[in-house]
Amino acid sequence: MIVVTGATGGLGGTTVEHLLKRVPADRIGVSVRDTAKAQHFADRGVRVRQGTYEDPASLRHAFAGAEQILLVSGNDPGADMVSLHRNAIDAAVAAGPRRILYTSQQGAVPGNPYRPSDIHMATEALLADSGVAWTALRNGAYGPLDQVLGPWQHTGVITQPQDGPVPYTDRADIAEATAVMLAAHHSLDGPVDLTSPDAITFDDVARIASRLAGHPVERIVVDDERWIADQTAAGVPEQMARLMLTWYQAARTGYFSQTSALLAELLGRKPLTVTDRLGRDLDRRGPRRSEQPQA
Repeated sequence: MIVVTGATGGLGGTTVEHLLKRVPADRIGVSVRDTAKAQHFADRGVRVRQGTYEDPASLRHAFAGAEQILLVSGNDPGADMVSLHRNAIDAAVAAGPRRILYTSQQGAVPGNPYRPSDIHMATEALLADSGVAWTALRNGAYGPLDQVLGPWQHTGVITQPQDGPVPYTDRADIAEATAVMLAAHHSLDGPVDLTSPDAITFDDVARIASRLAGHPVERIVVDDERWIADQTAAGVPEQMARLMLTWYQAARTGYFSQTSALLAELLGRKPLTVTDRLGRDLDRRGPRRSEQPQA
């Protein structure tokens, strides 16, 4: 039995979809906050049980009989995530699994100014003390590119704070690789990086976007405090804007610059690149300027 938490979310849900291609459905279980939202998995034979990190008893029920457990990290900025992750790890250990896997973050090392790194480091320390074999999947930045780049397709500019090289990674690739690890019982101990093979900057992205879109895309560097002011003027709470600023600060100081070949090895192919993903996004929006039909 492989149990996946957060299976109604983007990463957890896609991981389960890939697992269903590799192992029988009755060997897969999910622990979700709202079982109704996982009915599509139950209909296909997946064991669906209610479980939340706030309720250890529910987790013990959801994890019962698991040989492997994938703990998808929480992301509530207002919660004590380390304590909630401790609940999940304690419940997982009680289930007696062979291995616990945890979705960590690339660059989860001392000194990283990106604040969630502290949560991941503390959770990895809890796993190390758990007495159970564990793997921390230090995933590369896998959010939608528009979240990072801003509305460049409408403005023609990437207007963000100073950045640094980052191996922007496709979420579906990470989910597929995670499913491969779970299905094949890969014994990778401790923290491992899952990243795209190429770390690039916004300057690189602007050049790629210009070529794909058929018109110039400019990169504009904004002062940190000006960026905070612009974000709050657009309705983003200042606390959240300052949290996101620490991500740019971490990128510019090299905390996300390392890449790994492991993702490609698990997939058996080259992971999607930023060029692939931008091209896909542009295709979804219709013909590019250079491809517009002539009057």
